[in-house]
Amino acid sequence: MTTYPHAAAARSVWPLLITAAAILMITMGIRQSLGLFISPLNTATGLGIVAISFAMAIGQFTWGVSQPLFGAIADRWGPTRVLIVGAVLLAVGVALTPFVTSQWMLLVTIGVLTSAGAGAGSFSILIGATARHVPLQKRSMAAGVINAGGSLGQFLFAPFVQAVIAAFGWAAAMWALAVSALATLPLAWPLRRREAPAVVQAADRDTGLRAQLAVALRDRSYWCLHIGFFTCGFHIAFLVTHLPTEIALCGLPDRVSAMSLALIGLFNVAGSLAAGWLGGRYRMKYLLALMYASRAAMVAIYLASPPTPMVFYAFAAGLGLTWLATVPPTAGLVGKLFGPRYLGTLFGLTLL
Repeated sequence: MTTYPHAAAARSVWPLLITAAAILMITMGIRQSLGLFISPLNTATGLGIVAISFAMAIGQFTWGVSQPLFGAIADRWGPTRVLIVGAVLLAVGVALTPFVTSQWMLLVTIGVLTSAGAGAGSFSILIGATARHVPLQKRSMAAGVINAGGSLGQFLFAPFVQAVIAAFGWAAAMWALAVSALATLPLAWPLRRREAPAVVQAADRDTGLRAQLAVALRDRSYWCLHIGFFTCGFHIAFLVTHLPTEIALCGLPDRVSAMSLALIGLFNVAGSLAAGWLGGRYRMKYLLALMYASRAAMVAIYLASPPTPMVFYAFAAGLGLTWLATVPPTAGLVGKLFGPRYLGTLFGLTLL
């Protein structure tokens, strides 16, 4: 395995990781809090739960499609431009949402602008931007640190959004999120493309994007990662969108929804860091299998339990341990299989 020749070189990676984690904290915090707006949006616009859910479903697809597209652009020209464009799209989409009066307008704001903007500042771009500066055996841990930023964002943004909605209304909460999105603009500059350490360059030779895609798409392990991540995406998209509505249907107050989403984020900070650390010591495919199996058990127990606040909190905490903790080993496996040069594109396809 390749290692950095000097400890100082390894330490220099930490500012990049912290910056990437801060960007993901904001973009994922905004995106994972949108489920709290379903009921206020329905009350204000009268569009109905189905229309609003459909817009968010289109947004989920847009977020997925944007990952390999923006990842390819970042791999070719660097992540800074992508992050700037993403911040603007995210801010504009969120800021315009309070003015929607029809389903097609909601599709544009939440389904396209907001989701594409969040995708441009998400996992594939941020992990890809830092991977070339991290040796192979440390990439899982690096992905875990970045991923923990997204989980921390969910922990911070969910109660913040619910508090602003309660105090000033849902429109004010949307505008507060738009301002938060613009905070990622100055954070994009430190992640501009710079020369990777020579030891990393020597270990990861550039074979060309087209040739690398051809190799990846013939790899059975790569397709297995896609299938596993499809299941992961279904869990996360469904719960982050509809868990607040389900809690409301059980007759529980809105604060239970906000607290549940916050607990998912808080426990996933620990889960992401643990997954990143374990990924450098144990086979990452076994870690993924264990996490998916634990989810199946937790969902089964949850469905058989009474709808009380403590059940929702316990379910959120347990699920939070694996919520986005699948990202570090998945990104680590993609990097291990194909190197970091086109990680933004290849991991973006997995996210799609």
